[in-house]
Amino acid sequence: MTQVTRIPCQLYLISPLDVGGDFPGQLVAALDAGPVAAFQFRVKGLDQHEAARLAEPLQAICAARDVAFIVNDDVALAKRLGADGVHLGQGDGDPKAARRELGPSAQIGITCHASRHLAMEAGEAGADYVAFGAFFPTTTKTVEHHADPAILEWWQSMFELPCVAIGGITVQNARELVDAGADFLAVSGGVWAHPDGPAAAVQAFTALLIDQPAG
Repeated sequence: MTQVTRIPCQLYLISPLDVGGDFPGQLVAALDAGPVAAFQFRVKGLDQHEAARLAEPLQAICAARDVAFIVNDDVALAKRLGADGVHLGQGDGDPKAARRELGPSAQIGITCHASRHLAMEAGEAGADYVAFGAFFPTTTKTVEHHADPAILEWWQSMFELPCVAIGGITVQNARELVDAGADFLAVSGGVWAHPDGPAAAVQAFTALLIDQPAG
């Protein structure tokens, strides 16, 4: 059997709901502080024109730093922006339909909560990654599903498709998710609400993620 070499876990930032004001400066500080694989634009309750207005400068910041720009829940907005991909919740559309809209190179992620069945379905439907969580208490959104790190271990033992850990992740609690096999840590409040600022948070995550073996 050919052994698959696993890429070390990477950081995946999720925006706060309020991305106006000085947030572009915060994003620059975060992305310049250490390696970030992707940034997810997550806003709620805005029409597409307003969402696009807020997204465009953030997308440019990401593009200048070779950070994938992913739109949360909205395939039409992702297509309008020419985003690198879309992240879909269980009620936000079909990954096959999203693929038809966004094309073969788009990154399509699917929220799978704590369900092995949903994750396998997402993989069969052509998702580029699956997201499990919430692993820890979070104030970013209302949590109905709680995941155990064991689901990451199971997924890594069975599938090559990348998995994302999400939900209340901070520098203090991330190690067990990395050790369990998360390919990406999706972090929001753990960076934007860090007491020393987002740059310090990314630096701390970078130190944590550097200290891991590939394999």
